[in-house]
Amino acid sequence: MASARVERSMNDTTFQTDLAAWPRARVESLIEQATPADVDRALAREDRSLEDLAALLSPHAQPRLEALAQEAHRLTRWHFGRTIGLYTPIYLSNVCGADCVYCGYAVRSGNREKRVTLNESQIRSECETLARRGFQNILLLTGEAPRVVPVQYIADAVAIAREYFASVSVEVYSMQREEYARLVERGLEGVTIYMETYDPETYARMHLIGAKKNYDFRLDAVERAGLAGARKLGIGVLLGLFRWRVDAFWLAMHARRLQKTCWQSALSISFPRLRHTPRRFTAPAMASDRELVQLMLALRLFLPEVGFNLSTRETPEFRDRLIPLGVTMMSAGSSTRPGGYSTYGEETLEQFEIEDSRTPEEVLEVIRRAGYDPVWKDFDRAFHATAGV
Repeated sequence: MASARVERSMNDTTFQTDLAAWPRARVESLIEQATPADVDRALAREDRSLEDLAALLSPHAQPRLEALAQEAHRLTRWHFGRTIGLYTPIYLSNVCGADCVYCGYAVRSGNREKRVTLNESQIRSECETLARRGFQNILLLTGEAPRVVPVQYIADAVAIAREYFASVSVEVYSMQREEYARLVERGLEGVTIYMETYDPETYARMHLIGAKKNYDFRLDAVERAGLAGARKLGIGVLLGLFRWRVDAFWLAMHARRLQKTCWQSALSISFPRLRHTPRRFTAPAMASDRELVQLMLALRLFLPEVGFNLSTRETPEFRDRLIPLGVTMMSAGSSTRPGGYSTYGEETLEQFEIEDSRTPEEVLEVIRRAGYDPVWKDFDRAFHATAGV
C-alpha cells in the first residue's frame, strides 16, 4: 500500500513541478557554495542527497576524482557485477520535420545527402545482418516526422525486430501514453528520450520548429512510456548545449523521480557529447574529457542502481578508459544512417559521425581485456510470465 500511495502522490504532479523548486539560480548557488569538506562528506555517505550531488559535481570534486572513481567502481561491481551489455542502433528514417540546430537530420541543417525511410523488407535486411553479428539488444531510431513514420509504422517495425532480437527499444519522437502502450503490445521493451537540455531558455533556442519545440510534452514523455508498460527507460542530456553541472543535477533529479513513478522499469542514463554538428552550429558549452568523467562518477555515486550507456560518439581510447567508471552498456559496430548495415551503405544522410568504428568483435575483446564479461542478452521475456507480470 505504501508504494501505491507514493506512486499516486508522484503522479499527481509532473517533473515540471520538481524543476520549478530547483531553478537554475538555486542549483548554481548550491554547486558554487560546495566546499572540499562537502565533497568528503558526500564520499563517505551511502545514501546521498541533492546537496551531496551538488558537491560531487562542483569544481572542488576535481582533485578527488580518483577517490570518486574507486567508489564508483565499487558500486557498479556491487549492483551490476562484471558484465557489460552490447547494443547497436538501427535507423529507420532520416526524414525530419524539426529544426534542432545541432542535428544533422534537422530539416534546415543544410545537408543534401539522401533522405530515406526503410520499408519492411529493408528493415528485415538490417535486422538479419545485425542478428548474424550476434546482437540481441537493438535501438530503433527515426527523425521527428510522425507523418512519415507514424506510430503504426514504428509499431510494425518493433514487431519485425522482435522476430530477430530479444530486446527492442525505440528512440523516436515523443508520444502519448496510449501510443507507447501500442508499441509495448507489439513487443517493445524500452524507450529512450534525451531531454537534450533541461534549461527552458536554451531548449527554446535549440529547437526552432516542429513538435519538439514543446518542452513540457517532451519533458514528461519518458514517464508516460514507463506508465504505459515500457520495461526499460533511458534518459540523458546533450553535453555541449548548456552548463553540464546544472543539466547533470536536473538529469539526476529526473532519474530519482522516474525510479519512484516508474518503479517497475529499469532506468539507464546516456552521456552523448556533441562532437560533430552542422556547419551553422557550434556547441556553446562543451564538456572536456575530465569533466565528462566527473559527471559520470558523480551520477554513479548518486544513482548506484542506474545503468550507464556509452555510445560510439566517443573515441576508442576514451571509451576504453571509461569502462571501469560505471559503464554497463556499450554500443558497437554502429551506423547512424538508415540502411547503413546492409541496404544503402554510406549513401544516406547520417545523424552524426561516429568516433569509434571498431567492429563488435574488437569491442568485445577490449571489454574482456578490461576484466569484464560482454553480454549480448541479459533478460528473457519468459521471466515476465514466471513472475506473473
